[in-house]
Amino acid sequence: MTKRSPISLASPTGPSRRQLLLAAAAGTVLGHGPAAAQAAWPNRPVRVVVPFPPGGLTDGYARMYCEYLARKFGQAFTIENKTGAGGTLGAGEVAKAAPDGHTLLITTSTPVWTAKVLYKKLTYVPVKDFDPIALFPSGALLLAVNAANVPAKNLRELIQFAKTHPVAWGTYGAGSWAHMLGDVLNKTEKLNMVIAHYRGEAPSLVDLVGGQIQAVVGSVQGILPHVQSGKLRAIGATGKVRTPRLPDLPTLVEQGFTAPVYGMEGYLPFAAPAGTPRDILAKLAEGIREASAMPQLKALRDQFGIPNLPLADLPQVKKEWDEDSAQWIALATDLGITLD
Repeated sequence: MTKRSPISLASPTGPSRRQLLLAAAAGTVLGHGPAAAQAAWPNRPVRVVVPFPPGGLTDGYARMYCEYLARKFGQAFTIENKTGAGGTLGAGEVAKAAPDGHTLLITTSTPVWTAKVLYKKLTYVPVKDFDPIALFPSGALLLAVNAANVPAKNLRELIQFAKTHPVAWGTYGAGSWAHMLGDVLNKTEKLNMVIAHYRGEAPSLVDLVGGQIQAVVGSVQGILPHVQSGKLRAIGATGKVRTPRLPDLPTLVEQGFTAPVYGMEGYLPFAAPAGTPRDILAKLAEGIREASAMPQLKALRDQFGIPNLPLADLPQVKKEWDEDSAQWIALATDLGITLD
């Protein structure tokens, strides 16, 4: 094998054009320099794990944004719905993946934040084992009851009903915001509602419409069609402002419920394994900002009654990630919820 001499860029008159071309070629082949490192991503399909079933807002965000990212970066962004253990199975896989930008996560906040106190046995460390890219707003959650079987028209009336009748409160997952709302209500109002956990929102709504349970907390998009058909009655919404889809529906805060959980805002984090190069995170965040202006993303936000755009400025996202994760972890700790 012929041994090549090192390329020298020094000469009395400066580097020749041929020397510069050879040096540039060597940098491309050997992968040296920032430009070559940036150009290396993505060099194969990107796997995007959604640890919840298809059909909900998390999955909807993932599919629409990843369609844009695939066009922007010229590689497939493949969605994998990996459910189980409240989303921690899928989140755990991403946490342990190589931090090279080819495995990403779009999830609710539970697996990446509050799982820290909800689960004693995890294969990863929530918050710490992820680098945030963007935070998608989840919009208000609605509290709804079976219109035929539960006469309550607001949360105070549901509380009175629950004191004299069996009530099962459906959630879209153990450890979720819906779960915490039910636990707070049980403790502060001295109720004994059964907190019934489902794998996603859709099956909980099937049981609520069928009368197997009496109340559900879920998305505007999921609940509203059943409200419009007369099968369900919406009796309150989370957040500090009313949802645009039901402007006449008072928030739970307006109804006099002041515990922080009633007025908090929810996020669906987009994250990568901790240690992913910042330039890759920045490229992905840029793609999220660009995609957010697309008409189909605006339509999706409108369907779920979400007035605000995702956060996709890395410093801002990190600040919100740190502050909100601390709030949700403190809430879960105070409630003493454990799931294993």
